[in-house]
Amino acid sequence: MSDEQDPVELFMVLDRWPLIPFNGDGEDDVVAEGSQLDGSSFSSSPSSSSQVGGELLLMGFVIVNIVGLQYYSGTINGRELVSLVRDPLNTHDPNAIKVLNTRSAQVGYIERAAAQVFAPLIDSRLVTVEGIVPKVSRQGNRYKIPCQVHIFARIAAFESVKSALSNGGLNLISEDSAAFALSEAAVVKDQVVAGDSKSIDAIFKLLDEKVLKKEALGTMEPPNSVIKSELLSHQKEGLWWLVQQESAHELPPFWEEKDGVFFNALTNYSTDKRPDPIRGGIFADDMGLGKTLTLLSLISFDKCASVVPVEEGDDSDERELRDGILAAFVGKNSKRGRVSTKANNSRKKLKSVGARAKEMKGEPVCDRVSGSSSTRTTLVVCPPAIFSVWITQLEEHTRPGSLKVYLYYGRQRTTDANVLQKHDIVLTTYNILANEEQLLESPIKKIEWWRVILDEAHIIKNVNAQQTRAVNNLIAKRRWVVTGTPIQNHSMDLYSLMTFLRVEPLSLKPYWVSLIQRPLVLGDENGIMRLQILMATMSLRRTKEKTLVGLPSKTLETIYVELSGEEREIYEQMELRAKSIVMEYICTEGSMKSYLTVLSALVRLRQICTDIAMCPPDLRDVLPVNKIGDVNSNPKLLDKMLMALQDDDGFDCPICISPPKNTVITSCAHIFCKICILKTLQHMKSCCPMCRHPLTESDLFFAPSEPTPDSVTDGNRSSSAPSSKATALLKLLCAVRDQNPTTKSVVFSQFRTMLLLLEAPLKAAGFKTLRLDGKMSAGQRADVIKGFGVPAPEGPTILLASLKASGAGINLTMASRVYLFEPWWNPAVEEQAMDRVHRIGQTEEVKIVRMIAHNTIEERILQLQEKKKLFASKIFKKKNSRDQRDVSVDDLRTLMHL
Repeated sequence: MSDEQDPVELFMVLDRWPLIPFNGDGEDDVVAEGSQLDGSSFSSSPSSSSQVGGELLLMGFVIVNIVGLQYYSGTINGRELVSLVRDPLNTHDPNAIKVLNTRSAQVGYIERAAAQVFAPLIDSRLVTVEGIVPKVSRQGNRYKIPCQVHIFARIAAFESVKSALSNGGLNLISEDSAAFALSEAAVVKDQVVAGDSKSIDAIFKLLDEKVLKKEALGTMEPPNSVIKSELLSHQKEGLWWLVQQESAHELPPFWEEKDGVFFNALTNYSTDKRPDPIRGGIFADDMGLGKTLTLLSLISFDKCASVVPVEEGDDSDERELRDGILAAFVGKNSKRGRVSTKANNSRKKLKSVGARAKEMKGEPVCDRVSGSSSTRTTLVVCPPAIFSVWITQLEEHTRPGSLKVYLYYGRQRTTDANVLQKHDIVLTTYNILANEEQLLESPIKKIEWWRVILDEAHIIKNVNAQQTRAVNNLIAKRRWVVTGTPIQNHSMDLYSLMTFLRVEPLSLKPYWVSLIQRPLVLGDENGIMRLQILMATMSLRRTKEKTLVGLPSKTLETIYVELSGEEREIYEQMELRAKSIVMEYICTEGSMKSYLTVLSALVRLRQICTDIAMCPPDLRDVLPVNKIGDVNSNPKLLDKMLMALQDDDGFDCPICISPPKNTVITSCAHIFCKICILKTLQHMKSCCPMCRHPLTESDLFFAPSEPTPDSVTDGNRSSSAPSSKATALLKLLCAVRDQNPTTKSVVFSQFRTMLLLLEAPLKAAGFKTLRLDGKMSAGQRADVIKGFGVPAPEGPTILLASLKASGAGINLTMASRVYLFEPWWNPAVEEQAMDRVHRIGQTEEVKIVRMIAHNTIEERILQLQEKKKLFASKIFKKKNSRDQRDVSVDDLRTLMHL
């Protein structure tokens, strides 16, 4: 498969399809694939899956001119990869292609004659292009410079692309031409290195040598005037690493200095101004290891640095942090002493989690220490469910009143930036930032933050999403990415993190694709080696297995369930139908609209594995019997897709980044919350925020009403008995109850209807249950978790939980048994759910049971999971490894036994 395919490419249909329909960004510019606008806005039209059926291969390159240099501030220094950005709204030329340099500054435009040839090829997704300015003499016309435009396409498209280039008067220099050796592309330069220039891998290996020379992790104690809890040893080491990263003064990765000139070895960009160090990184400790407490300890130093004297002429930020913190709060084994810090004893008590009504209106959580003059404010961005985690951690681990916190959330939040800067911590959500991205008066955008922390940062894995663009545009001195699962699906997840951290030039998509993604896709072992070096440079990762945190053991058991005769018959009928749909999709290189039909087929197969009651009684109503067709002229097909998709908690509305409420599907086959899409259409031009398809309210189709416990019927099932899986689950739960009646269990499912279907048989068996799903508000979820904490026999012993809604930000250590009712495409989501139970605070052995329907699509999903786990684990290892291809079209054939 191609390394530059859109998120709706086929491998993602199998591999991570629940995330796909929602990767649009709503940007106005249409960007050529392989390019990037402003470091984040890479266009990704969900309707473009033209790469299905083959990898993007280098056809060759053409030499064109960049013109209009006199009108723009961007400059080119030596050999440099440039971004080619389509500008279809250009009033002078609808075929216009802008040229941006490595700093995202515009250099000029591709000359008009060449743009006229390239624009249709780019717009139709037949090609992706990379522009490279070779190191050439500047003599001649100083208002234009030559540029090599490297062209990538599928083999099937080679002839049509060659014909278009030839008819447009462009000379394609291909591999069989002697001039091909003049190519400056990384894919070519890696093979032919001339003169004194360093190969790409040599540059990465030099970076690796710097990493190996760094000292081993030390330990550091937080100031006890703020942090009252004793940190575990791995948390002290993590704190030491965080402080070291923030106090860095060395050059960023890939930058070198020679004779007072600073240059980037990967781009050859040079400047006489020293580039700023990257003060931050990726804090990727395993889930449940106490990252929040470690981060609060880091923030607590901001309350103490001001006691260190300031010498005239010094960089006060760097010096205070380095001298005032590193010298004052070192590990117990150090000979350095602890500097005492004055603190006011008249502190106001932090309010309890149960009295948070004012916080939700944007009022402060607690008051600052009297007399403190610190203005170092940390912005913490997280999902709403994580608010309670931060508040709880503040209450449990910090001294009352020592940190002043503001919840920038709710309708009554302040519009005054000065109010925010008077606090030590400002908590907000990704959705709030996305909503305020277009607001010029947003106080969040007016502040240069001392530190920005992205909690659960894998949320920004899609660089095209609006919330990703919003966090990338934040102004900050220190930037932290915090996630226990930095890779959820694919190496492109990490690219989004690089854009936030400003790791040049890998924060630019052309460089990431050229140097990292394409080698991985082509199976080049150097791709994984480069990624390993990059992660060793930028991240800290410890796992529970390698960290002595005293956690009880965790065991994982897979139980295979045989479907009943009736279930097997219905499953095989559905699988036969689904195969024909998938085959048509593969053969016709289907669009987003047919893609959603494939999704609904896969959802139905998975639902049958859990309970056939979730399918309509007449299977002919499940999927269309004719060709997939265009959903725009087939509203009934839209209804059928929604019936299958709305119950799956794997989907998020791309606007609010939450499971959709009052689900709506558009005529262009994108799914939103009703209120989200209506608001969006009111505030922007009438088009889909995902694909720019013209859109009005008449193009919106509404899902059937959501099921309730009373409305769930037996559907296809001929008897009222529970499904085979539900029966197996009941036996397991009864066996646990017989051993210990007080044992609490969490049953995770991706389907809300399945949670409803389980309630009746569990109640009949004498179990007290609670349910937690994505349709509940944050307050309702908090009440459920509180209720689940009541000890048995008075309290419930079973929590029926949505996998996505319960996968992050909650603590379920009161349970010791976990049941995964069906497998999920993304193993990281499952791991997050497991670690709600197996985390610091757990006192019992944790047993996890994964339930798999034998000889079904669920077994094949496990195969995809293993591929993802292998890749995610290897990027943190220092080993070369082969066979690193991303999931390909073959995986879809594997899933469907084609």
